Amino acid sequence: MGASFFCIVFFTAIWIGVGWFAPRFIPPTVDKPIIHMLLLMTAVCCYSMWLFTYMAQMNPLIGPQLSTVTQHIMQREWS
Repeated sequence: MGASFFCIVFFTAIWIGVGWFAPRFIPPTVDKPIIHMLLLMTAVCCYSMWLFTYMAQMNPLIGPQLSTVTQHIMQREWS
């Protein structure tokens, strides 16, 4: 299972939009820097979580843990 280029570009564009373009539409108030930082941190954290999860599925470190009985049943049924 390989990485889909379109999927990575699509979700990268979404989180760039949240982190870069969304703060541009905040009206000027006293809390503007806080809201700007909130949107930026949300974009960075959510994108990192999505990217790490997506990458972990490409090459899993461990496989399913099967008991010996299950392995024998699978071997008997599938051969």
